[in-house]
Amino acid sequence: MKFLLVAALLLAAPATAAPADIRPDQAAFRGLYKELIETNTAFSNGSCTLAAEKMATRLKAAGFKDNDIKLFSVPTHPREGGLVAVLPGTDPKARAILLLSHLDVVEAKRADWTRDPFVMVEEDGYFYGRGASDDKAHAAIFTDTMARLKAAGTKLRRPLKLALTCGEEGGNGDVFNGAEWLVKEHKDWIDAEFALNEGSVGIRDTNGKPVSLGMQAGEKVYQDFRIEATNPGGHSSRPRPDNAIYELATALSSIGAYEFPVQFSDTTRAYFTETARLTGGETGAAMLRLLANPQDNAANSVVSKDPTFHSMLRTTCVATMLDGGHANNALPQRAGANVNCRMFPGDPVENVRMQLARAAGNPAITVTPSGDISPTPPPPPLTPLVYGTARKLAEKHFPGVPVLPAMSTGATDGRFLNALGIPTYGVPGRFSDPDGNGVHGLNERKSVAGLYAERDYLFDLITAYANAKDAK
Repeated sequence: MKFLLVAALLLAAPATAAPADIRPDQAAFRGLYKELIETNTAFSNGSCTLAAEKMATRLKAAGFKDNDIKLFSVPTHPREGGLVAVLPGTDPKARAILLLSHLDVVEAKRADWTRDPFVMVEEDGYFYGRGASDDKAHAAIFTDTMARLKAAGTKLRRPLKLALTCGEEGGNGDVFNGAEWLVKEHKDWIDAEFALNEGSVGIRDTNGKPVSLGMQAGEKVYQDFRIEATNPGGHSSRPRPDNAIYELATALSSIGAYEFPVQFSDTTRAYFTETARLTGGETGAAMLRLLANPQDNAANSVVSKDPTFHSMLRTTCVATMLDGGHANNALPQRAGANVNCRMFPGDPVENVRMQLARAAGNPAITVTPSGDISPTPPPPPLTPLVYGTARKLAEKHFPGVPVLPAMSTGATDGRFLNALGIPTYGVPGRFSDPDGNGVHGLNERKSVAGLYAERDYLFDLITAYANAKDAK
């Protein structure tokens, strides 16, 4: 009876026809997921606020009261709002578990896509649409989990909190980041023992067979640097050797050739130890040598042939934008570039800046952090409660597939929570195809069977965490 009640309440919100061969609760979830994808939340012309309001409607249909849900935005960014919802626990001393997901998506132009990016299409075993994977799959699963638990009257020891936010993808200008705002302005709304977030990816081989699951603990830190050359300039008919554009170009070439040193954290050390066993051969042997000696250049060259491994081993920086000069008939007085760095967890901003300056090889070139200075917290610990529970349940849902500790080479909103002292983990359950499933690119897609399996796993995992007695 409870099963039917959950499905009925979830279906009370807008939904669409679903294939007949899926369970009623999956059909309800599919409708929620479709509604999220088809609510445009791109920075330029979408609205996270509208998406949050729609999810609030879903939660209220499941039994949440108005005082259980907080919809928020700020006057300067009315379309970049979000939602916090709370499902109380039975133990007043138990700390909450936070479910964090961002609603915003990377821009998507209809002319570039095979299908409309804001119409969910189910085709050849995949759901297509912008945000289908990043990160509306998690937003839908987390919202659905809260709704199912509430509608069924499930009693959990720990409170569960849900935060759906905007701004993670950055946009192209002044963006309101809801997770950062919550950390700074309303920590009490989201305070938790630990948080579950995006950032972890399991791997499928070219035949679609699952190879490994990932449990993300720690992530690289996003930081931009301004690389700039200046010069008095002059008339273009009288060239001089210290041309600002040439000096910048030379500095950028040197920076592009620079390799930051190999580093390991407890997370990446565990990851490469297990990956060496799974990979075997020359690459697996090189991983073991590099673990024993991070200065082993020969081993590094073998392992770093893989772009993902290369990025996981070190801080990386790459030039992403250029500007220079002020007139066609004048020598440039200024030339600059943005260099985007993904810094290894715990690698200080100043340490990275100094290495970029040395690599530039010209004391006249300035290297300055730009934008907000990102927090650089150490990775959260992989405790028996967090990691052990995830592995145990994975044996049930994905038998024979190992769960590997993982460090995200991108950056998520988890950096704000980790810096606040809320350990934040990228949950397992998601598998990615070798091509990355079009995330941030064209024709983003998500495996239909994979999404339903991930939903079932995460529901059990969240329930297990919420009923756990002690966080050790």
